[in-house]
Amino acid sequence: MKRRDFLKHAAVFVSGVSVSLSALELIDPKEVLAANPDLRWGFLVDTYKCVGCGFCVKGCKIENDIPLEANVTRTWVERYVMTKNGEVLMDSPRGAQDGYTSKLIDHGASGKKLASDKEIAQAFFVPKLCNQCSTPACVQVCPVGATYQTADGVVLVDRKWCIGCGYCIMGCPYGVRFFHPVEHVADKCTFCYHRISNGKTTACVQACAFGARQIGNLRDPNDPVAKVVMKQRVGVLRDEYGTKPNVYYIGLNEEVR
Repeated sequence: MKRRDFLKHAAVFVSGVSVSLSALELIDPKEVLAANPDLRWGFLVDTYKCVGCGFCVKGCKIENDIPLEANVTRTWVERYVMTKNGEVLMDSPRGAQDGYTSKLIDHGASGKKLASDKEIAQAFFVPKLCNQCSTPACVQVCPVGATYQTADGVVLVDRKWCIGCGYCIMGCPYGVRFFHPVEHVADKCTFCYHRISNGKTTACVQACAFGARQIGNLRDPNDPVAKVVMKQRVGVLRDEYGTKPNVYYIGLNEEVR
């Protein structure tokens, strides 16, 4: 029996992810950073600048060996259309790797819907990726330590240790994890750790021609990302879960989950 199969059968069943009440307290970014090392990676998404072109998605897939034909991706872009009568329409066909060329909202098996220009009150795009949480649920539930957190705040997956149990996929409240279609282990965005550790930027930031994505050091007061996070109005996804995300959004609507 292979080590992976042995560990898979030996692992203790996890029925769910519990979060302590203390973890549900609202976060002051300055307090979080005070307990972190000199380098703490953070990501900034400006929804006002995203045009839904999908270049970031393709760039990420190519860089990180995710087949373009696979219906999974480390980062994706969602389109939101809100009508004047209060209806919220959202789609992200194939993660938007081919961009948005039609006004039809793709609802998968239920078909497509068209909102006329007269009905639309607001429309925008929201890029998503792993939030590299300060208190990551995925690390807590991994029974073999394959998912771990680096000293500078990035959550990684050791493919040699991953047994493919899927606990981390179920435990992530943001739905950013998936099974790699070739390697058959858990996979997700890593902030292109192999690149940023060598002085480069992430593939998605490099691919974005509109400056909608930025990565930086939250511990450096002179870093452009840190300046925005500390001094401007930014939001995070699902703050109520207490995972303390390190991906911050400019122009985040409450309808976005």
